[in-house]
Amino acid sequence: MSNPQAIAKGTDGFLTLLPTMANRHGLITGATGTGKTITLQKLIEYFSSIGVPCVVSDIKGDLSGIAQIGGDNEKVTERLVSMGLEAAYTHYPVTFWDVWGEMGHPIRATISDMGPLLLARLLGLNETQSGVLNLIFKVADDEGLGLLDLKDLRAMAQNVGERSKELSLSYGNVSAASIGAIQRALLSLESQGGDRLFGEPMLNIHDLIQSVEGKGVVNLLDATKLMNTPKLYATLLLWILSELFETLPEAGDTKTPKLLFFFDEAHLLFNDAPEILVEKIEQVVRLIRSKGVGIYFITQHPNDIPEKVAAQLGNRVAHALRAFTPKDQQAVRAAAETMRDNEGLDEKTALMELGVGEALISFLDEKGIPSVTQRALIVPPQSHIGPIPAELRRDLIRTSIISNTYDQNIDSLSAYELLTRRLNEQAAQKGEEEALKREEKEERNRSRGRESTAESLAKSAARAIGSQLGRAIIRGILGSIFKK
Repeated sequence: MSNPQAIAKGTDGFLTLLPTMANRHGLITGATGTGKTITLQKLIEYFSSIGVPCVVSDIKGDLSGIAQIGGDNEKVTERLVSMGLEAAYTHYPVTFWDVWGEMGHPIRATISDMGPLLLARLLGLNETQSGVLNLIFKVADDEGLGLLDLKDLRAMAQNVGERSKELSLSYGNVSAASIGAIQRALLSLESQGGDRLFGEPMLNIHDLIQSVEGKGVVNLLDATKLMNTPKLYATLLLWILSELFETLPEAGDTKTPKLLFFFDEAHLLFNDAPEILVEKIEQVVRLIRSKGVGIYFITQHPNDIPEKVAAQLGNRVAHALRAFTPKDQQAVRAAAETMRDNEGLDEKTALMELGVGEALISFLDEKGIPSVTQRALIVPPQSHIGPIPAELRRDLIRTSIISNTYDQNIDSLSAYELLTRRLNEQAAQKGEEEALKREEKEERNRSRGRESTAESLAKSAARAIGSQLGRAIIRGILGSIFKK
C-alpha cells in the first residue's frame, strides 16, 4: 500500500493533516529523544510535496537532511514495510539561512523594522529604559535619521543623551542612567552577534514563499550557533512572524496554506517575556491564519506555551513525556487534558509509555473539530535523516534561488553617517569661529602693540623735552644769579 500523504498510522488507520486546516496552527511536544525532530521532518516533507513553503529553525543541524534523498537507513525501510507503505525516497528544495552567513545566506533585519518593543526585550531593558528607547526611535523618525544597524542606534542614543535638556521640552525627560544602560546593552548584543543580524539588505519576506518544480521551498534557519544567544534566536523568529503578519494580504480560507512556520524550542519565546509582548504574540497567532500562514510550536512541555496562545493551536502531536517530578506530572496531566478524549485510551498513562517515534495525535477534521486522540506511529521521512555533508550544503547555497541576493552587506546612508556628518560640520564651524576669534585677538594684540610703542615714544619724548626744558630753566636762573 502506498500513502504518500500519511503522517502517522494509528489504530483506526493512517492519519493525515488536512491542508485546509493546516493554517489553524499546531503544537508538537515531547521529551528529548522521543522523536519530535522526525515528526517535524515528516510534516515539512508532506507540506513541501503539496507545494507549501515552510520556514523552520534547525536547532541541532539534523534537518538539513531534507535536501538529500533518503534510503540509506535500514530501520526506516523496516518501519515502512511494517506499516504497509512502499518506499518512495526523495529530497526537497531547501534554502539555507544563517545569521552569521556561515551555514547559509545571511538573514538580516533593520533596527527600524525590528522596532522598540522587540529590541527592548532583546536588550533586557526595564520599563523606564524601554520608554527612553521609544523616545530615541521617535526622535530619529522626526528628524529623518534612519536606524538600520547597531552603530546607528548607538549614535542616536549618544545624540539624544547629549541633547537631553533640549529634547526634554518636546519629548519628556531623558534619564542619563537609562541612556547608559541602553549603550551597555547594545555593546553586549554586538558581542553576541547582533551586529550580524542588523543591517542591509534586509530579508524580503516574499523570498520565503517560493516553490521549485511544484514543491514548496523549505527555508532552513541554522540555529546551532544562534542557540547560544536564546533571546536573539527568539527575537529573530518573532520578527519574521511579525513581518509576515504585517506584509501579507488577507487570504481567507485557502485550500493549502501560503506558508507554514515551525518554531522549535518555543519556550524561549515566552521565557521572561513582558505581558505586552505575550499579548502581541497572541494577537499575531490569532490573526495570521487569515493571511494563509500556519504556526507550529515545538517544545518539551505543553505548559511552556501560555494559555491564550495554546488555545489557538488546533493540531496536536504529543510524544512521550517523563514524569519524574511533581511539575512533570502536572505537565503530563495538562497534555492529556488538552487533547480530545478517547474512551478506549488512557491518554495520561499512554504519554508516559510511548516509545520513540510514537505519539498521541489529534488533527482537526474538515469541520475544524479536533479528532479523537489516537496512539500512532509516525511515518518515517522520505529524505535523509541527519545532517548532510558540508560540501553538499556549500553547493546548495551557491546554487540556491536567492544566490548573491543577501551575501554582500550594504552600508547605506543612515543615522550614524548623518550624525557624524553633522558633528563634523559643527566641528568645522566651531573651528572656523575659533580661528576667526584668534585672528581678532591677534589683531587686537597687534593694535595694542602699536599703541604701546607710540605711547612709549611720546613718553620718552615728553621726558626728554621736560629734561631739556628743566635744564634750560635752571641754566637761566643760575645764569642770572651768577651774572648778578
